[in-house]
Amino acid sequence: MKIKIICLGKTKQKFIEEGIKEYQKRITKYIKLDWQILPDVKLTGSKTIEIVKDQEAKILEDKLIIGKDMIFVIGGIYGLSNRILEIADLLLSFSRFTFTHQMIRFLLIEQLYRSFTIIKGKKYHY
Repeated sequence: MKIKIICLGKTKQKFIEEGIKEYQKRITKYIKLDWQILPDVKLTGSKTIEIVKDQEAKILEDKLIIGKDMIFVIGGIYGLSNRILEIADLLLSFSRFTFTHQMIRFLLIEQLYRSFTIIKGKKYHY
């Protein structure tokens, strides 16, 4: 199983980039994770996109059992195209609060790491 995260626009804040790198290092114990950074434009496409709720590790665990790859798409300042929203298997909102798309990258990788530690029966903190 592999997880791919597609992001629009570069991460500009150094502290967010450092946090992402830390969780990238941690999560490689559990999964192959690929990042694809695209220009910050409205994204269109025809691939099936699966976006998993961060609080539902069961969905992630089911994907592990059957070995399916997952793709997360994080919209940029222009959001996502209607086409992407139509073909997504699941849409995810992290909060009713407004976060920058760069902060969501950090929150997503942290929540993925947390999910894998729960699934594998490991302690989150070390």
